[in-house]
Amino acid sequence: MEFLKALAAQFGIADLFGRGFLSVVLTFLTAWVFTWRFIPRVREFAIKVGWADQPNARRLNKEPLPNAGGLAIFAGFLLSVVVAWALRPIVIEQVNIQVLAILLGASVLVLVGFIDDQFGLSPLFRLLVQTLAAVLLIVNGLKIDFNAIPFLPLLPPALNAPLSIGLTILWVVGLTNAVNLMDGVDGVVGGVGFVASLVLLVTAAQFPERAAAVVLLAGLAGAALGYLRHNFNPSRIIMGDAGAYLFGYTLAAVSLLGTLKVSAGASLLVPLIVMALPILDTTQVVIGRLARGIRNPLGHPDKTHIHHRVLARTASARRTAVILWGVALFCGVMGMLAQGVRLPAILATVVVVLLCLWFVAYRRVRALDREAEVTPRQGS
Repeated sequence: MEFLKALAAQFGIADLFGRGFLSVVLTFLTAWVFTWRFIPRVREFAIKVGWADQPNARRLNKEPLPNAGGLAIFAGFLLSVVVAWALRPIVIEQVNIQVLAILLGASVLVLVGFIDDQFGLSPLFRLLVQTLAAVLLIVNGLKIDFNAIPFLPLLPPALNAPLSIGLTILWVVGLTNAVNLMDGVDGVVGGVGFVASLVLLVTAAQFPERAAAVVLLAGLAGAALGYLRHNFNPSRIIMGDAGAYLFGYTLAAVSLLGTLKVSAGASLLVPLIVMALPILDTTQVVIGRLARGIRNPLGHPDKTHIHHRVLARTASARRTAVILWGVALFCGVMGMLAQGVRLPAILATVVVVLLCLWFVAYRRVRALDREAEVTPRQGS
């Protein structure tokens, strides 16, 4: 028993059989199972009412593909958080208002993303709503303190306050759009979102004041894994802007949760490294579009994203997704090393991520094989 407790301590688990750890496990399993089982029903309803992306030159689907997966992901995530809240870990109660602010902001963006998926909204309106969702975090104490960022000079309060607000808005809005812009190949955002959530979960578990972040990340990771079971190529459903906004906004917001007692600027080092793939992708896309004279780089889609370049080389959506999962996991490991996470925790994280991703991909491929076996029999 003492050995198990000592081993658990290596992963930031203070009490292996305590309410806190059990709430994290239950949150993850609730989000995973619910999302996995709920998506087929959402897909069936979406087909009936016409919630689908039509084929075009940029998309891989050859027929209308339901785009309401983000609603199922959000439902699984929200349900898991309710389950965790019902267990009432005391650390969550201490930051209740901030957790509610994150959930409210995520809810608004999921709604806006879903409306945009079905009817189309202007880039300016979406940017405005994203900015308001970021401001919601700021007024509830979730922000980046510019003066807390290492290696930068201290500024007087008159300059530090507006600069900190601007930096926080840039972080939240930028990451929200970065994740959304990556959603172009089956399985990419679901897998990258799962990897990032689990890596940030293990990292946050090393700090007692970030327990609420651990619970939220457990729910997000579980929902991503449940969705991925239906999204590995060829996907049966896609998350749309609703799901991509949920991942980007929640990851950005949770990285600020529970950091008020430490350097909020330094705490962004890990998520910055972990999310390097979507951040670098968006940066190179925006710079490329501006260089071509496009004034609104977010409103002119093209095929210059990293996932498009990898897809052009591999000619396989599955291989593209797996390669980008690997890149995201590598970035995650680098981020954990930068944060000083213990080596056993890093190795265990890598093993769990690989096993989970292999499991959902294998189950998806096996299901497709069974469907292929049944179809010829029905035809004969």
